Amino acid sequence: MNKLNLIFVLICSLITSVSTTQKMTPEQVVQENLDFYNSRNIEGFMSSFSKSIKMYNLEEPKPTIVGFSEVKEVYNALFQKSPQLHSTILKRIVIGNKVIDHESIVGRNGSNEVLELVLIYEVTNEQITKITVIRK
Repeated sequence: MNKLNLIFVLICSLITSVSTTQKMTPEQVVQENLDFYNSRNIEGFMSSFSKSIKMYNLEEPKPTIVGFSEVKEVYNALFQKSPQLHSTILKRIVIGNKVIDHESIVGRNGSNEVLELVLIYEVTNEQITKITVIRK
């Protein structure tokens, strides 16, 4: 291998290592989570969550779901019962580590009804640590 080829290989290697170490933004973490939700991919969906994830309804002081295992159990059952499940973002706002999505969901538990929710995601170290739900 001549020097020019060696330099080229080293530069490509450096670019690859730099690009793979870039952190995901909170918006990218939430979008990836939504993409896995829409494909009902439980393992991918769960990869976005902190082990200590907590989910709340806005007006309730206590969490409705606590911990990775409980989230997985709830969503695994939902994915199995909802072959047409799909969420569309109607509006997204990003402020710091918070991503606020106004979502329109269809196919939940086989239903044709449209469910509108606002979800407030809190992301720390590329993981969703808290979700607060506002129901219509």
